[in-house]
Amino acid sequence: MLEHGGRLRQAARRYGIVPADWLDLSTGINPNGWPVPPLSATAWSCLPENDDGLEAAARTYYGTEALLPVAGSQAAIQALPLLRGACCVGVLAPGYAEHAHAWRRAGHATRPLAAGDVDDAVAQVDVLVLVHPNNPTGACFTLPQLLGWHARLAARDGWLVVDEAFLDATPDASLAPFCPRPGLIVLRSLGKFFGLAGARVGFVLAPPELLQRLDEQLGPWAVSGPARAVASLALEDHAWQTLTRARLMHDAQRLCELLRAYGLTPAGGSRLFQWVVTPQAAAIHDRLARQGVLVRLYAEPVSLRIGLPANDTQWQRLHAALDTHAEVVA
Repeated sequence: MLEHGGRLRQAARRYGIVPADWLDLSTGINPNGWPVPPLSATAWSCLPENDDGLEAAARTYYGTEALLPVAGSQAAIQALPLLRGACCVGVLAPGYAEHAHAWRRAGHATRPLAAGDVDDAVAQVDVLVLVHPNNPTGACFTLPQLLGWHARLAARDGWLVVDEAFLDATPDASLAPFCPRPGLIVLRSLGKFFGLAGARVGFVLAPPELLQRLDEQLGPWAVSGPARAVASLALEDHAWQTLTRARLMHDAQRLCELLRAYGLTPAGGSRLFQWVVTPQAAAIHDRLARQGVLVRLYAEPVSLRIGLPANDTQWQRLHAALDTHAEVVA
């Protein structure tokens, strides 16, 4: 199993601080997620059905007819490599490590690509996998770039796989409205922007024949009844989505400015996290953790990913923790 953010209980044991006393900024999940209401008893007691309104809500939200609900985009990340014969797969690096891991495990050759090398590499790979915006670097591409790479790959039966897990805050940059097209596969998730990571709900946007193969690979009842009910309501709540996008834009700028004030200028990021590259990343991670503030530490490159606090109390706590770090450095 690969390492991920959110290992709060592990950190609690290591540092001797009970989970309730932590400020967890390690995941990049919206800390003010969509407010889940009580669910009907039938959501829990009945087997899920695919005509319950979830697909209709998702088609409206994403602007495409061809999609498949899955148990979080992670389910698709693991299954998609099984739908293609052994080939060469270019994967953006650094990036969400599960992509390369899944393709390698299925017998494919993977090639790590820096963002600036993607254009040249398109002619040399059969599948190109991008996270957009990238996690953790925040690297973004323009729609003409993405569509151009897709056209070059599709011309020789290649795939462009774009993981848009962090894109809901800036939906105009999405490839979703261009689906379905041969060789274009877009992954979406309700875990980050909607803050519903525990529900395990995502969608694959792709040509219908590929979705059918994926559906057969995943089997029946891939998404639970309660998760389907929550996802339907969240996707239909346009007022909450609009307010949340405005708040995240403000909070992302606030986090950038706070980090810069302590000499931790972000090298990249998104509306949900900032990425700081520094040789002192491990020491900073440890100092913050000793104060009950958990951020994500990366070994390659040595860096930190820092998510958003939820409220003024949490902002003040992060500020105080950074103050302590600054005092130690001084």
